[in-house]
Order: sequence, then structure tokens, then C-alpha cells
Amino acid sequence: MARIVQKYGGTSVGDVERIKKVALRIKAIRDQGNELVVVVSARAGVTNELLARAKSLAANPSDRELDMLLAVGEQETIALTAIALQGVGVDAVSYTGAQAGIFTDKVHTKAKIKTINAQPIEKDLKAGRVVIVAGFQGINEEGHITTLGRGGSDLTAIALAAAVQADKCEIYTDVDGVYTADPRVVPDARKLPEISYDEMLELASSGSKVMQSRSVEFAEKYGVVFEVRSSFNYNPGTIVKQEVAYMEKVVVRGVAVDKDQAKIIVSNILDKPGSAASVFRALADANIIVDMIVQNVGRNGIANLTFTVPQVDTGKAQKALEPVLDAVGGGHVAVHEHIAKLSVVGVGMKTHSGVAATLFQALADANINIELITTSEIKISVVIDEDRADEAARVAHAAFKLNEL
Repeated sequence: MARIVQKYGGTSVGDVERIKKVALRIKAIRDQGNELVVVVSARAGVTNELLARAKSLAANPSDRELDMLLAVGEQETIALTAIALQGVGVDAVSYTGAQAGIFTDKVHTKAKIKTINAQPIEKDLKAGRVVIVAGFQGINEEGHITTLGRGGSDLTAIALAAAVQADKCEIYTDVDGVYTADPRVVPDARKLPEISYDEMLELASSGSKVMQSRSVEFAEKYGVVFEVRSSFNYNPGTIVKQEVAYMEKVVVRGVAVDKDQAKIIVSNILDKPGSAASVFRALADANIIVDMIVQNVGRNGIANLTFTVPQVDTGKAQKALEPVLDAVGGGHVAVHEHIAKLSVVGVGMKTHSGVAATLFQALADANINIELITTSEIKISVVIDEDRADEAARVAHAAFKLNEL
């Protein structure tokens, strides 16, 4: 008998028929004598629909009320899944994030998990029940509902796997593993049998939609090995685990594209100590995640800062920066939304040279211009025109011969 945590994404529970199929899959695993904690997302499209309703009533709804609203999507799914299981003879109980003992900080819409009190779940598991938990949500110390950000159900599953000391954690989605690139964009992309936490984290933070990046960070911190697989078949998926020596033999593991980024240029600010700190402190105070950062060489005491943020945060970023400009000696904020970030990732970069040269030459041969460049130990990212993003992914994939490995 094993203790298993499973997570089913929005497409896996998209309608009543799919929920029934998920219930039968859970039943088959439960009938083998396993204990199961199942995390579910809202049905596909529900979160976006709820957001659209909120924004039809107010241009900038409060984050607290958005959390109250969006938590409804998962609450519907946990109840329907529990009912479906009961319908096929499986004793099941549904839990909201709060009922599951998931306590977070006070930040609405992007809350971080602080602790999990797994005692109620343990009690039901010992009683032979399948526990269905709402992903994406928790509760703060003041008793307010909080949500964990887009893809937060992944984080819920990984955190619960650590809290209940699960033997296995399975992330079910609409793809059957992690690929060298998005197969919808790169037709000859290959499924990877395994990938390191660091590579998965870099791909997730670079635009791969398979996993939420924070969930991968959490898994690495607590040593939760998990498998990404499809709920629509029974094929083996991709194991995500700690890096081992042979993984470095593959120089580049995958290519990712993020079209949800925007470039912000803060121009004509005084080139003096503290200017950059003031800009990025304002963004941090507004809970805006900054990705790529480039500062030009100051000339005549004036400098420019260029960085990327999620497109959804551009309005918030502009508002946060307005009072800062006076403090840094004036300046101007410009937003460019039609960009994309292309990244190549691989732990083998740590021990192999020539990766940047190969990428830049491939893009040059395709006449794709690079606007920004950043690197880490295992990743190279470039900002390019959004219209060329898919083509760039295919070019990079071919340049590193990822279809042949």
C-alpha cells in the first residue's frame, strides 16, 4: 500500500464526463489498497470567466474580493469529484484549502504557504476515505481566503505531498509529460523521461505551462519527487527529481517561450547610487515580479533601466513607478507589450561552452533580432519580437538537435 497525492488540472476535470473518468481512475488506484489525497483545479475556463465578470463590474477589483471569488471555482470541482467517487462506491470527502489546514501569508492573489496542519486529512485517510482538496487556495491568520497565483494547484499538491509524507506525487494534466519544447509549436519535440528540479524550474519560469515555478521550488526544497503525466491516457510521464551526474551529458534539455511578458523602459533617470534601488523597491512593494533586467552605461549623468514584468502587471507597475520618478530626478516610463522571451535550458551548460554562440547564430541566420539578453548558470534568455516567437522556438530546437537526443 502506498500513500499517493494526485493533482488534476482544469482540462482533466473540464466537465461532468471528464470528472467521471477521473473518479474511475482514482477508484482503480484506491482499489489496489492505496491511500489517496487528490487535489483538483477549477474546471477549464472557469477562473477566466470569473475574472471577466469581476472586471465587468470594476476596472481594478480588490485583490481580497478576487480571492473570495476565484476560490469558488475549485470549491465546485472538489464537491463534484467527491460526489462522482461516491457514485462509484468510493468513500470520499471534499476539503477547501482552509479545511485542509493550508495556512498562507497575507498577500492576496499571490499568497505563499506558511504551514499545513495535515491532522484532519490524516484522520480521514486512516478512516479509509479519499480526500479531495481544493487547489490554488488557503487561509491567512486573519481568517481570509487567499489564493496562490496561477497554477497554484500544483503548489498545493506538492506541499500536501510533503506534509503527509506521500510515497508518490502525480501531476495530471492535458499533456503526457515534459517536452523539449511545446509540441504544438515544435512538431518534432520529444518527451523527456526525466528532468532535474533546476531544469524544470527554469523552463517553468521561462514560459513552459506544464508546471508552476513556485511548485518546483517547493518540491526541490522538500525533496518531493513527482511525475508529470496525462489524465487522458496511461502512458508513463516525466519524473522530476534531483540532478544526477549523467544529466550533465545533455547540454540543452529544452526550449521555452513566454509571450506573457512586457518590457518596461525607465529612461532619463539620474545615474547615481540608489536610483535603481528606488525603482525596484517600488515594484517589490507592489508585489510585482521582475524578470530580465538591463541597465545601460550612464552618459552625462543620465541612465536608462530596461526590465520585463508579467503583462498583467504593466498597469500596476506604471502606477507604482509614478511617485518614484521625482525621487530619482525625473524620467519617463514606456511599456512595450508585443515581446516574447525565448529561453534555452540545460544543466549541461555548466560544463560545456558554445551554447550562447549556437543560439545567437541560429537566430541571426533566421533574421530574428535580439532586444535583451540575460543568462544564468543553466539558462540563456533573449527578448524578441512576439510575432517571431514560435519560429524562434523551432529554430533554437533544431540548432541544438533536441529532436535527435
